[in-house]
Amino acid sequence: MGAPIPKSRLGRGLASLIGEPSGGASKLPPEGEQRMIPVELLKGGRFNPRKTFREDELTELADSIRVKGLVQPILARPDRDGGQGYEIVAGERRWRAAQKAGLHTVPVIVRELDDREVLELAIIENVQRSDLNAIEEAAGYRDLVERFGYSQEQLAEIIGKSRSHLANTMRLLKLPETVQAMVESGKLSAGHARALIGRDDAAVLAEKIVAEDLNVREVEALVQAGEIGVAGPSGRKVREKDADTKAFEKELADALGLKVEIKRGSGESGNLVIKYGNFDQLDYIRMRLVGMGG
Repeated sequence: MGAPIPKSRLGRGLASLIGEPSGGASKLPPEGEQRMIPVELLKGGRFNPRKTFREDELTELADSIRVKGLVQPILARPDRDGGQGYEIVAGERRWRAAQKAGLHTVPVIVRELDDREVLELAIIENVQRSDLNAIEEAAGYRDLVERFGYSQEQLAEIIGKSRSHLANTMRLLKLPETVQAMVESGKLSAGHARALIGRDDAAVLAEKIVAEDLNVREVEALVQAGEIGVAGPSGRKVREKDADTKAFEKELADALGLKVEIKRGSGESGNLVIKYGNFDQLDYIRMRLVGMGG
């Protein structure tokens, strides 16, 4: 457990934290000092929660930097390994894009920061910019809780998110690694993944979600109904669709030329789902229904 967090630090956001003194003797002013620094003297931050840098996003940002320059300075601290360089605290994506854009120097605010402040600032900046996927965000919160002894209440104040958001996000780390990887790659949304938490068959369901392009509501219904032929958390075998239902689905799908799914409810009730890929197909469904009704 880390040292208690001063009350004055809570709930003040990124801008306030950047300008706040870190305490102790320092060659730098408390608010930091802006410098133009060669890109080769900067290195990625060891506490950066963001692990994935998509090439298409970097290219898009690099194009913008070529036109407008690097509008917001990078935040860094002096290298703690005894070198002459600087460790990036916030702005690693901008640094990478600046290199792609051909910049040789970039504006940097250099501050003396301890490890706890570095992790805190890195997470706040990325969360405020929506730069993290849900697994990276969850791992960052976990590091603050486990490494520095934050409570979820303290963390919620600092990050500016609700305690329930933090709790639900951190629960994603309980999913199998294969499912977490699907969230990180963008194949699975956080909403999809949350519906799978606590399921013994989470990995199987995740594959089904991707293969059938199910939305979150469909996934929740699937989980509740247990419409997959594997053992659920209770260990009982849940039902698969019977042959008549599958044949009926195929008959309708062949007639419409679209994917059709029948979801059984209680008794004789249920839902008929017709999936369309674009507005033309939706209009086609409307015309077929109106024609049938006329």
